[in-house]
Amino acid sequence: MAERDLIIIGGGPAGLTAGLYGSRAGLQTLLVEKLSPGGQVLITDQVENYPGFPEGLSGFELVEKMTAHARKFGMEEMNGEVIGMEYHHPEAVTVKLADGNTLAAKAVIIATGAGHRRLEIPGEEEFTGRGVSYCATCDGPFFRDQEVAVIGGGDSAVQEAIFLTKFASRVYLIHRRDRLRAVKALQERAFENPKIEFIYDSVVKRFDGDESGLRSVTIENLRNGKVSDLAVGGGFIFVGMVPNTGFLKGVVDLDGQGFVITDEWMKTSANRIFAAGDCRSKPLLQIVTAASDGATAAFAAEHLIYGV
Repeated sequence: MAERDLIIIGGGPAGLTAGLYGSRAGLQTLLVEKLSPGGQVLITDQVENYPGFPEGLSGFELVEKMTAHARKFGMEEMNGEVIGMEYHHPEAVTVKLADGNTLAAKAVIIATGAGHRRLEIPGEEEFTGRGVSYCATCDGPFFRDQEVAVIGGGDSAVQEAIFLTKFASRVYLIHRRDRLRAVKALQERAFENPKIEFIYDSVVKRFDGDESGLRSVTIENLRNGKVSDLAVGGGFIFVGMVPNTGFLKGVVDLDGQGFVITDEWMKTSANRIFAAGDCRSKPLLQIVTAASDGATAAFAAEHLIYGV
């Protein structure tokens, strides 16, 4: 079992930035990713708020640039699913993989990100992939000239609603509050789009359809209790994120929602284990904050390993 200086778990912006900073600092750096580098950014249609790209760029383009940058300084990569960690001696962490293999490093950075939160309502599981989706970029083209619903009121929901107007004839944006939570620039773009209709103070209670797919959503108005059905061919859910930290229970301290608790150096409660990006407990989940976390975590790991 060859030991690296640094193992990074997860290949999103936090992991790739940590890979860049770690390898550039001369650390033997290995990035372990379950699928392919990119994470949630890979399915983002347009990134408009990452510094240095005033015209914006696609999530795929940004990930391509980040990956190439980290590889330039010698970052290694491998595919694998991490299922646990433990210490085999005081100065190294053992990383256990689903295929039975193990890896070892002087420091580990957890950068596993987060996935979309589910509504957990009737019909959601049944119609996932048949009208219910968590990715407008992936599935939007399938709903050309159809009416669709977007559930949520934050940045992701509003941005994806705007994107869906490229294909859908009408987009209903359903939000449980009386106003959106998205940043003002996104709100203004949504309000100006004639294809978007806003349904406030309301929640989706169920998805209904037939063998051919989703046909309607049942909506409850939280102010007056009125329940109604809205005919749509697609339902896109953007109601927050769930951290990919299930394998860390009992390894590091997590908050009530499962996010990893760290200090400002990205140190977790466990020696030699750091965390960065959307899996970390913090107020803002954005590409730029993930990248910042990754840089800080790698810097902290470098100081630990070199003893400075």
